[in-house]
Amino acid sequence: MTPVRASSQSDSTAPTSERLAILWSFARPYLHVLVFGLVLSLAVSAMGLASPMVTKWVLDTLAVGGTLRDPVLVLVGLLVIGATVGWFQWVMLGRLAEDIVYDARKRMMLRYLGARVFSLLARGPGELVTRVTSDTVLLNQAASTSIIGLINGVIMIIGSLVLMARLDLVLLGTTLAAVVVIFALFSLLMPRISAVEEKAQAALSDLGSELEGTVRAIKTVKSSSAEPRRFDSLMHHVAESRRFSMKSVRIQATAWTVAGIGLDGAIIMVLAFGAYRVSVGEMTVSTLVAFLLYVWGLTGPMMELTQNLTTLQSGMAAAGRIAQIEDMEVEDEAADVRVRTDNKHGADLRAAQARLSAASSETPQHNSSGGKAGSFGPLLEFDSVTARYSKDAEPAVADVSFTVPEHGHIALVGSSGAGKTTALSLMMRFLEPESGEIRLTGRPYSELDHAEVRSAFAYVEQETPVVPGTIRQNLTFSRPEATQEQIDRVLEQLHLADKIAELSEGLDTKLTDTNVSGGQRQRISLARALLAAPRILLLDEATAQVDGVTEAAVQQAIAEVSQTSAVVTIAHRLSTVIDADEILVMDSGRVIGRGTHHELLESTELYRDLVAALRIDARV
Repeated sequence: MTPVRASSQSDSTAPTSERLAILWSFARPYLHVLVFGLVLSLAVSAMGLASPMVTKWVLDTLAVGGTLRDPVLVLVGLLVIGATVGWFQWVMLGRLAEDIVYDARKRMMLRYLGARVFSLLARGPGELVTRVTSDTVLLNQAASTSIIGLINGVIMIIGSLVLMARLDLVLLGTTLAAVVVIFALFSLLMPRISAVEEKAQAALSDLGSELEGTVRAIKTVKSSSAEPRRFDSLMHHVAESRRFSMKSVRIQATAWTVAGIGLDGAIIMVLAFGAYRVSVGEMTVSTLVAFLLYVWGLTGPMMELTQNLTTLQSGMAAAGRIAQIEDMEVEDEAADVRVRTDNKHGADLRAAQARLSAASSETPQHNSSGGKAGSFGPLLEFDSVTARYSKDAEPAVADVSFTVPEHGHIALVGSSGAGKTTALSLMMRFLEPESGEIRLTGRPYSELDHAEVRSAFAYVEQETPVVPGTIRQNLTFSRPEATQEQIDRVLEQLHLADKIAELSEGLDTKLTDTNVSGGQRQRISLARALLAAPRILLLDEATAQVDGVTEAAVQQAIAEVSQTSAVVTIAHRLSTVIDADEILVMDSGRVIGRGTHHELLESTELYRDLVAALRIDARV
């Protein structure tokens, strides 16, 4: 049983206050940069506000026949200083925007790595990628320059209106009417931009998820001649994203048009009414020119205000979607998740294993299961464990109890959906029990952190995913400090040495789905687990894609590992587990039988049915 994948379209929308809080959380660490950027912006704006007054000074000087040297020098000085300050402000805010995107991506990726496994897997890989790549770009300007732009634009408008009031109060009233109408229309249009931008991004996420799944299953798509249907389905998401984006474009175009018409209308009214006032001697030509320059100057702040408001709405849409990532359950709120670039990770695992070994040596040795797994005490214990993937789902395992000894081979068998993989997920702490207790070396999981638990395990997944990187990096993924001698030994053990020797770059060949077969990928995953030298080796259908000869080699490797460590396997091919020290038969999330192969043939009907269905000789 696996969790149901959530659609991005169905995610709840965060309230405006929460979106603004998220935007501010990205900007707050750079408050000093924002303040300095605002100061520079205000300096540039002040120079812009001074220009019309200096122009009036030029005209008044011409009217009285004075020298133009001083006002011209002031204008040139304002131009040079304004350009210099503006360049520094542009570079500084550009870096700030990139820093914010960097922080947002880092924060989201750490959230992914720290999330509970099934909470993360409930979302498609394509959607998760889109959140990091596309949504964060919308924060670029919203959490940086748009904030400064909004403040600066408002101050510019207020400053212009104050200086216009000094020039002529009557013409100011005409200009104010246009500004009020523009802001009223903005207040109606802006929230709609955020809503449609969020829907456009959601459609883009759905596209990413479906495209990723289609590419992953391209062989099935082609063998089913399903390309046209896949294309239609993918284009539906493309069309939805385009439809909502066009809605946003139309709303933004309306906002810009309203601002343009309002300002142009104000200029026409000021020019007409001002010309009349000049003609009757109520104001001078220089005053009218200066006033018109301020009205024309309002075009910049008003357009900047419009652009920054739309950018802010887009950023709020991204913040709403980032809020959904922030709501994902994490394994430990206090966990320090790091992406390491050195070899400390393997050393940390060794240290954690050493701590567990020390704890094990102090734990009384007993076997509470009464099973046939050897004379060693329990390393891992399940005590009446019940777990489910969601609150409204049926239990995936119910009242399960068993032990895993220090050494030996335990096998879990049963039909699909019996709870076998869930048991492994509980061991690895991908899933937490609803009731009951799991103990490692006698200590409850609740007393151990996730890294300490997982340091005891190596896990070979049923799907054997390819880890991005070379074959060497895949092999040493769990133990970066592994030596070449250790690598060569496991490659020989699993019949991989000859295949890797054939590759042009050997171990340094980039691992893909095409340069090795499915069975070889599975053996590489098993080699990775063996190199980790775990206390408990977990194998989920580890021989599902290998041939008979290789299967025999894998069985031999398992037998060798079980002499010094514990091995827990899941297998539908019972031929791989009939020699296990103890076999647990699971059905509907419960353990219904346990014992050796021969004991189960006598005691458990389901096991006999499984053996008969696979035509295994019952005398084995």
